[in-house]
Amino acid sequence: MTVSAAQFVDRRFATLVAEFDRLFRRPTDGGGALAVYLHGEPVVDVWAGYARPQVPWARDTVAMAYSTGKGVASTVLHRLAEQGKVAYDEPVATYWPEFGAAGKERITVRELLTHRAGLHRLRGLLPGAFDRFFDDAAVTAALAAAEPDPRRLVTSGYHGITFGHLVAELIQQITGTEFTEVLRTEIAEPLAAEELWFRVPEAERDRIATNFPRLTVAGMSWENSSRLLGRTRFAAAMDTTPKGFAELVSDPRLHDSVMPGVNGVFSARSLARLYGALANGGQLDGYQLLRPETITAISERQIFTPDYVLALRIPWALGYHAVPMKPSKADPISAFGHFGLGGSGAFADPVTGMSLGFVTNRLGGRLTPLGDARLARLGALAHNLAKAA
Repeated sequence: MTVSAAQFVDRRFATLVAEFDRLFRRPTDGGGALAVYLHGEPVVDVWAGYARPQVPWARDTVAMAYSTGKGVASTVLHRLAEQGKVAYDEPVATYWPEFGAAGKERITVRELLTHRAGLHRLRGLLPGAFDRFFDDAAVTAALAAAEPDPRRLVTSGYHGITFGHLVAELIQQITGTEFTEVLRTEIAEPLAAEELWFRVPEAERDRIATNFPRLTVAGMSWENSSRLLGRTRFAAAMDTTPKGFAELVSDPRLHDSVMPGVNGVFSARSLARLYGALANGGQLDGYQLLRPETITAISERQIFTPDYVLALRIPWALGYHAVPMKPSKADPISAFGHFGLGGSGAFADPVTGMSLGFVTNRLGGRLTPLGDARLARLGALAHNLAKAA
């Protein structure tokens, strides 16, 4: 498929693009990109705003989308499951023997994918300077040796960053091939979705939009807020990030690492193509990513009890949110996907045959970059327009 260098809007989705454009009217709003596929065909491919001060967002601009990468990594694992290389109800230690340490020998792949492995904690996992977390192998080995949180036996506990390390290592253990190579050969190249990066090629790094503002919580520095929230019911949430997290995510060395739970760099177009296949019976442009019955199984809600990390009911599917934003009557409840810190995200809606990818460098709202309602608004509107199309 050849895509024009110009922006593209199917007139049936004009109101969606108008809503998108309103998000980036001022330089302080940053920029972003939005892509939508319907029944395997592109209907929206637009961008707006600024990639960095005085530099407009371009067709080839990409952005770090934080936890959006969890859905990408999960899809790779589902490819392997469909090939018979891994079973969801088999212990992780069957494929990764070191993982069975410290009482984790019975934790299954299904539990890992639904944040029930009890390994949410990254704070204190590797004592010392924050840059130790750029050593992917050291982080993975420490997680394999760690004792799981006993609350995992009752409910999920969001593995904010560790999810990506765990899934990537499981894939590497199963295949004997580096995770990024499996992603490239099984998904990115066959789907012409090249910009699904965790370790970003050196030659492509000048395309990455600058994320802002600096990570804070209610105007406080990340570390001050961590100390304060450590005395509340949100303590487990702050434990998901290492000390120095705000510095870590703004350090250029981040793009040398493979942290699929946090450092995915994507184009909206590539995300929409990946989820476009999942919304279209598993197929896009002749490539069968997954079988329809697999998609039904992986998108089913597995758990919907109060998550001990997020202190909310989270509808987890197998590596995805069963819906890609907070459920409400207006949201696309038939969808599944993953959103990221600050507002980016992507999902598939098999009922309407629609997928959406949204990336932005303007993290969250005025008070906190943790998240906002942009993806929810765009997703709900796109869902309604797809139903009417």
